[in-house]
Amino acid sequence: MATDLPDTALELRSLVTSQGTLELSLHDVPVPTPGPNEVLVRVEAAPINPSDLGLLTAGADLGTATVSGTADHPIVTESLGLAAVQRLSARLDKSLPVGNEGAGTVVAAGSSPAAQELLGKLVGVAGGAMYSQYRVVDAAVCLVLPEGATAADGASSFVNPLTALGMLETMRREGHSGLVHTAAASNLGQMLVKICLKDGVPLVNIVRKPEQEDLLRSIGAEHVCSSASPTFEADLTAALTQTGATLAFDATGGGTLASQILNGMEQAANSTGAEYSRYGSTVHKQVYIYGSLDTGPTVLTRNFGLAWGLGGWLLTPFLQKAGAETIGRLRNRVATELTTTFASTYTREVSLAGMLKPEAFHAYLKRATGEKFLVTPQASA
Repeated sequence: MATDLPDTALELRSLVTSQGTLELSLHDVPVPTPGPNEVLVRVEAAPINPSDLGLLTAGADLGTATVSGTADHPIVTESLGLAAVQRLSARLDKSLPVGNEGAGTVVAAGSSPAAQELLGKLVGVAGGAMYSQYRVVDAAVCLVLPEGATAADGASSFVNPLTALGMLETMRREGHSGLVHTAAASNLGQMLVKICLKDGVPLVNIVRKPEQEDLLRSIGAEHVCSSASPTFEADLTAALTQTGATLAFDATGGGTLASQILNGMEQAANSTGAEYSRYGSTVHKQVYIYGSLDTGPTVLTRNFGLAWGLGGWLLTPFLQKAGAETIGRLRNRVATELTTTFASTYTREVSLAGMLKPEAFHAYLKRATGEKFLVTPQASA
């Protein structure tokens, strides 16, 4: 066991009060002692993923938030509407730690051989509460980073890599042969391009800006369609016809994009169909919504026949169904290709206190494609 650890360390908390406010603050919490099969990780890097923002901000836009407290312990306060408070009734007056994943050094370990083997190792962790300076986790959830990798390399070793790999696993299990992905210039989207190139999977990428199209083509993407183009629907249908892709993963959620994809798939299927059917093509077309970059309603214009599906997709339920063998195989691939296929890039680094500065939270709440924040919990304010 390490003997030079501090008694307390910082942890970021999110609190929704029964008075209708959101409060983000830093707490001094005891540095925990690991149990027999646990390890204590000194957290050195943790990303801000879109999946972190729901718990962190409780849906508040923070546009009128106030910041009080001190430079080392800032407090962000934002008023919530009545509807939001009712929706969040299960978490009222509960101070919740935040941060799905991160990476750092194992500085203390329990007595089991599995825990002791990790002592001194740099590991990636997906254990929640990672916006903390120290975190106790079960030894089994740690991914030992390859030689030469840094904490920044391993900070995003779980959510995005396993989501991208999970999409391909879902494709194969459901009998599809190609994919469509929206918000495709994100870190996740770039990983998916690289995986599909390696595995020979046809992929249609949907972006919003010319520079995002250029980025994806520079790493080898063949089919890239811009939703801002006046020829978007024709371009999409052409790409779907060429690839035969019948499964899409949509990060936007709201708006008409899911409908446009389904309609494009139907037109692609009909272009090779043998005969007309008033029920549409018999090819099953599926869109899974896994994000909410657009929080508005999902609007469907049903010109895509009757062989279609629209649903939600989340990584955790997928992994629960996938089983230990599949999870182990996917994790091993992530470790092997961590600094190549699954490399993440960050546009800005912030400390825990820096996360709560207005210029920072206004930036990461934009959820802009291609902009990703890295939290460095050991850094000073």
